[in-house]
Amino acid sequence: MNYLKLEGLMTMGPRVGNPEGLRPYFRKTKEIFERLKSENVSNVELRYLSMGMSNSYRVAIEEGANMVRLGTIIFGERAYDLTKGG
Repeated sequence: MNYLKLEGLMTMGPRVGNPEGLRPYFRKTKEIFERLKSENVSNVELRYLSMGMSNSYRVAIEEGANMVRLGTIIFGERAYDLTKGG
């Protein structure tokens, strides 16, 4: 890790219909974040906990996220062509 500086963790969790289903994953990520933060590892200065997306950001914030990803809310739904790999 001589050339890396870890500043945060990010999780999206599995794809679920109800955002409440992500709560245990967000909670576990927050626990890992706090544990790593307390271990004083060199090149690790955890400041960012990025969890949640447009459909789950409220639950993520309740579980400790200080960064969320809101693409769909801002840009709208996207059409994916699964025949072309995405």
